[in-house]
Amino acid sequence: MPALSLRLPEDLDRRLEEESRLEQQPRSEVVRIAIVDYLARRERERFMAELVAEARSAYADESIRREAMEIAEEGMTTSNEALDIAEKGTSRHSKSARPAEKWWK
Repeated sequence: MPALSLRLPEDLDRRLEEESRLEQQPRSEVVRIAIVDYLARRERERFMAELVAEARSAYADESIRREAMEIAEEGMTTSNEALDIAEKGTSRHSKSARPAEKWWK
């Protein structure tokens, strides 16, 4: 495993030492975890930025926007039908649910 050497400001070094003590882990392990978390977060941020850029690009295209709206409207109808079925099933078959009580409470 390659080694890495770096200099830390004293306050950051104290915080690292405290975290190491609290987690009962060597400082190097705390640093490894922090780097893995940082790199994963940056990767997600870049992915989301690419997704947003693609969505903005697609939204600018009228034909794509129209098609997306049609798909969304179809999905809403299906979703509402499924919700109606679920709500009827809950009130009819559930002994604990009162007729006025919503299933999500």
